[in-house]
Amino acid sequence: MIFDKLKKFDIVFDSPDVDSPPVFSSGDVVSGRVVLDLSGESKVESLKLHAEGFAKVHWTESRSAGSSTAYTQNYSDEVEYLNRREVLLQAGEVTLPVLNSFFLLSSDNGEMTVLPAGRHEYPFSFQLPEETLVTSFEGKHGSIRYWVKVKLHRPWATVKKIKKEFTVIEPIDINTPALLAPQAGTKDKMARAWYRNFGQVSVTAKIDRKGYTPGEVIPVFAEFDNSTSRSVVPKAYITQTQTFIARGTMKQKRSVVGTLCGDIVGARTRETWHGRAIKIPPVGPSILQCRIIKVEYMLKVCVDVPGTSKLCLELPLVIGTIPLHPFGSRTSSVSSQYSVNLEWLRMAIPEQPEPPPDYSSVVTEEEAVQRNNAVVPRPAEDLSGILERPLMAFVQEFRFRPPPVYCEIDPNPQPINMRPRCMTC
Repeated sequence: MIFDKLKKFDIVFDSPDVDSPPVFSSGDVVSGRVVLDLSGESKVESLKLHAEGFAKVHWTESRSAGSSTAYTQNYSDEVEYLNRREVLLQAGEVTLPVLNSFFLLSSDNGEMTVLPAGRHEYPFSFQLPEETLVTSFEGKHGSIRYWVKVKLHRPWATVKKIKKEFTVIEPIDINTPALLAPQAGTKDKMARAWYRNFGQVSVTAKIDRKGYTPGEVIPVFAEFDNSTSRSVVPKAYITQTQTFIARGTMKQKRSVVGTLCGDIVGARTRETWHGRAIKIPPVGPSILQCRIIKVEYMLKVCVDVPGTSKLCLELPLVIGTIPLHPFGSRTSSVSSQYSVNLEWLRMAIPEQPEPPPDYSSVVTEEEAVQRNNAVVPRPAEDLSGILERPLMAFVQEFRFRPPPVYCEIDPNPQPINMRPRCMTC
């Protein structure tokens, strides 16, 4: 039978690493081959390839319509990102050999293509759209998937279909002024329990930038002021929020992907974090450009207050794919990078400035003596050529001169018995 003649039907993507599947982005060329392995001679009508990419969401909600009735509401939507069709083999075509045991024979009536027994490979290649695609994603209520589907049409047989997915990751470069900007904030609340005030709790936190990549460590600078009569516990979380949108309704799924727990802050005391580290786990990048699916991250610095609700300060994060470059992004200007660095340094200026160094620690005694000797007045007869000397020579003479000696005793005191001078005399 014809089903016994098809031993293998597969899609193989071209990849430099055989063990790992290929990863693409917008504008890349996706290439590979369709493999047919026949145990005997077989007739084929056509071999067609269809590349697709969709973002799809779907969930179901039960709603009550009365005391004894209820109905189910379905929410679904989709966005198309890729749709390309290609014919790899058409009945009646005559093709020259391309690979070993790969050749096509046309039948007499031109409606069938006869393939002999053996292995046949049909290469394919297509380019992804140049406009921005969306990163592949798998969520609870939706997904973003890209795949290649191939259909094999043969006479007197059902259509044989195979499907193989590939991954698309849109690059997010964190070396941009928006993602290199520091994030900071302050929040406070009055702790109450059973209509009694226990005092105020406040938290101030900042991080050096907004964009990070998986595996990086975020240094958290924070200050916790506990003015209550109870001890509190500061914590920090990295949260992921998946948002699904369909028919004007939004569904969200939140999860904690990273945790940092601090020391207990006693009553009416203050605690400071000088760069406490919280590591970003291997999570997917942020998805912000899709209309129906979004993946967002947040750093939450919280304080657990016994007997009352939690105080949380949220700082937005963007998880990218291109790590931090030591010299900044190629696309960002030098002035913008410099302004960002100055802004961060301005936030870290110490309260007590460092005193200037002593003059003796900068200039040795020998240099000071040499400089003093260099400024001895010249004889009158040598002043005639003074205008011929360059100006920098005089500047260098006074460069390392010692400052005047300070003394609290007046070197020219006024005599005590000196009478005031009479203006009329």
